[in-house]
Amino acid sequence: MPHAPKPLWTPAPDAGSQTSLAQFMQKCAQRHGRNFTGPDDFHVWSVTERADFWSAVWDFCGVRGERPGPVLVDQGHMTEARFFPEATLNFAENLLSRRGGKDALIFRGEDKVFSRWSWDELTASVSRLQQAFRALGLRKGDRIAAMLPNVPETVACMLAAASIGAIWSSCSPDFGIQGVLDRFGQIEPKLFIASDGYWYNGKLQDVSDKVQAVAAKLAVRVLVVPYAGDAEALAASLAEGRTLAKFIEPFQAQEPQFEQLPFAHPLYILFSSGTTGVPKCIVHSAGGTLLQHLKEQQLHCGLMPGEKLFYFTTCGWMMWNWLVSGLASGASLCLYDGSPFAPDGNVLFDFAQDEQVAIFGTSAKYIDAVRKAGLVPIKTHDLSHLRMITSTGSPLSPEGFSFVYEGIKPDVHLASISGGTDIVSCFVLGNPLKPVWRGEIQGPGLGLAVDVFDEEGQPIRGEKGELVCTKAFPSMPMMFWNDPDGAKYRAAYFERFDNIWCHGDFAEWTDHGGLIIHGRSDATLNPGGVRIGTAEIYNQVEKLDEVAEALCIGQDFEDDVRVVLFVRLGPGIVLDDALQAKIRAGIRAGASPRHVPAKIIAVTDIPRTKSGKIVELAVREVVHGRVVKNREALANPQALDLFAGLAELRT
Repeated sequence: MPHAPKPLWTPAPDAGSQTSLAQFMQKCAQRHGRNFTGPDDFHVWSVTERADFWSAVWDFCGVRGERPGPVLVDQGHMTEARFFPEATLNFAENLLSRRGGKDALIFRGEDKVFSRWSWDELTASVSRLQQAFRALGLRKGDRIAAMLPNVPETVACMLAAASIGAIWSSCSPDFGIQGVLDRFGQIEPKLFIASDGYWYNGKLQDVSDKVQAVAAKLAVRVLVVPYAGDAEALAASLAEGRTLAKFIEPFQAQEPQFEQLPFAHPLYILFSSGTTGVPKCIVHSAGGTLLQHLKEQQLHCGLMPGEKLFYFTTCGWMMWNWLVSGLASGASLCLYDGSPFAPDGNVLFDFAQDEQVAIFGTSAKYIDAVRKAGLVPIKTHDLSHLRMITSTGSPLSPEGFSFVYEGIKPDVHLASISGGTDIVSCFVLGNPLKPVWRGEIQGPGLGLAVDVFDEEGQPIRGEKGELVCTKAFPSMPMMFWNDPDGAKYRAAYFERFDNIWCHGDFAEWTDHGGLIIHGRSDATLNPGGVRIGTAEIYNQVEKLDEVAEALCIGQDFEDDVRVVLFVRLGPGIVLDDALQAKIRAGIRAGASPRHVPAKIIAVTDIPRTKSGKIVELAVREVVHGRVVKNREALANPQALDLFAGLAELRT
């Protein structure tokens, strides 16, 4: 496929010996008598010799635990494979292996709150919470549900839960009441933890009524974490409410006690977006999550002890779970809660500059918003310590790639990454030993047998198809909650191809061995029977200064499917004939005639999930007059009303 004549970034000349991945490759080569020709050859080995590979990851990344018995038992279906079936460990112990006065957590809540927690302070907090949880009668397997901002206390509560083997599940406090109940109501938590409020866009958001309503429905004890409101008043208003201070008051900090648990002990329950029905409750194991995150952070990202790791995320997105795992590598976590544009669009780059962040993670939408806001951090900020930017949430456009190098930092390693809540990690991501090409994800994750299949389930190159994984891997979900026979689990990932994980992304291999994600498979367009990825259209439309954001669907019309493009325009811009012609010409030239929309309609808002992803499927339902079952899953559900009964779509 066409590509830029030269890469945007190439590894340093000494990367072949200095990076953690290079050193890991060398150790594997020595241990197994191999001579790897490069990262692609090494990936092949990591997939064909999975037991040797994951055993080496355990050793190289310094996992704390006992690992007798086999590394992998895999003799049948992917869902029946077991990694380290006799091993024991504790997730929290692996994240709290450091001690001392250096920073473990550095927090900014917009421009309102600042705090720093040392490793000793974090460990002490976990110890007191752990004792309080046990005194409350919480035991391994019990669920603890949290509706919290991305504050240090959230990290401490999660680690305390994991230390005793309780199962952690969280969402952000901007969820509506029904959205919270749709999630936590399914898992029946023994404890509900909530904040007394939060800041967003400079405004205090009171959540007292929401906490009271959720607590009443769950009929459960409530722990109130102070942040932006009156914790004591909120706790007093609840039948079984206590503030964090009162909860841990009877207990003195001591060395935490870490319950040793099976590798496959449940750690997290994460939730699907829930935009087409009640969210699926996806259960992830402690060992699988730990091993996969260590691999991604130490080998693919090169994360080192003492480095500053930042990801712009809420506690309702899997990237929070990924971020927290950085503690296992000895990194200092930079936590931010609030709007990324409060008080202005420089706030995250201010944070990165002030704390000398090494790895800066965000969403593709944020990068595009920075570009369209006219911000040029390369001119306004000292980002000399920043060596890596990761982007996810949606495909990063080629223009987004270029902007990072032209507007943020010319020598940074940009890694577009893609995976999801389903695996609490990445299928495809960056590689420090390979160049970065405009618009391309560098390659598949080590140990993951990633491929692209056609409709008949055959591997393809140079064509678009289904992103799949053909062999089991440690961070596959253990199960779905309340799915005793596994029917929902199998239907979600294994219904399309027999014994092959089908992820639901529309993807394509590149000439460089990288991948391009063209959007979700269930949102692909099918005009005239030809599958088209929506990301291909967005890449052309959103490069226009006049267009702030776009959403594309396929509308059933006259026994076919026609492409309909909705655009949110910049201030003062009108969708006249000239702009429509410009949009169509850009799509025709940059994508293909088949991508050109039959209808272009201006809207004032575009619905999105809490993590910022646009919801093409929900809009498609509304356009076709069907009911959207779970509007509570959206950050701005009122935006759906803009797409109902449009006269322009009747002809």
